[in-house]
Amino acid sequence: MSDPTLGFVGLGVMGGGMCANLTRKSGLPVIAYDTSSEALDRAAEHGARPVSGLSEVAGAEIVFLSLPSIAEVESVVEVLLGGEARPRVIVDMSTSDVSRTRALAGKVGAQGVTFVDAPVARTRQAANDGTLLITVGAEPADFEKLHPLLACMGSDVVHAGPSGSGQLFKILNNMVVFMNVNALAEALAIGRRAGVDGKSLFEALSMGSADSFILRRTATATMIPDEFPEQAFPTNYAIKDLALALKLAEDVGITASGAHQTMDLLCRTRDAGYGWKYFPAMIRVLEGRAGEEDEA
Repeated sequence: MSDPTLGFVGLGVMGGGMCANLTRKSGLPVIAYDTSSEALDRAAEHGARPVSGLSEVAGAEIVFLSLPSIAEVESVVEVLLGGEARPRVIVDMSTSDVSRTRALAGKVGAQGVTFVDAPVARTRQAANDGTLLITVGAEPADFEKLHPLLACMGSDVVHAGPSGSGQLFKILNNMVVFMNVNALAEALAIGRRAGVDGKSLFEALSMGSADSFILRRTATATMIPDEFPEQAFPTNYAIKDLALALKLAEDVGITASGAHQTMDLLCRTRDAGYGWKYFPAMIRVLEGRAGEEDEA
């Protein structure tokens, strides 16, 4: 993989920062594609070469994808492999269905192209800073070859195992995050109703065995000031990712009742009008305060 040309498809909330870091840090030419002209302009500012169609990315030796779901991944891969020029390696950094990822890897591999799943965790800011967690499903040799490029985008790059394992790690990570936020929202709702100050409660929890990154960062930063911006990870995305975890649980014969309860709360949060708000808005549903900001 000496001096390859790289491709990057999907310059959205996470992909934009990831592509920028890959371009700046790899020292390699990067071809970028997105349906948004504004996203392409930003990629060009960071040194990538924007193109107007997917077929133009197919000539890159290694193509990275950051897309909404496995459906878009499958469609893009079909285009990338549909012409005379095709990449040698495709790296899917989206959050995708495990079984469909493994099936796609088999289909792509049969055409002589390596398919690697490398979904990312952490925040939009981490994507901009290049400090993502990246869990990789690949053969050991492929992981070693790709590691320097992935390290341009993530501070923690983990070999999860063979094809699909990166997605499995990511899906379960998000499942635990959503359930943790659910638990903290319930604790906060109970505490407030019982007469204690929410900020003081969370501060005390952070000093005990209930401490977690989600408590100190996500819950404290959103539930205490009661602010759930649309620029963060929305409830609709949380529902999509948790549905993947529940499907995985069903596939392996696990009930996952806690995850089902969290899914119910997320769906009620979406139905209350918070589909595009940061998903910790579930606290408003728990406390019966949905829509109160619209009444002010």
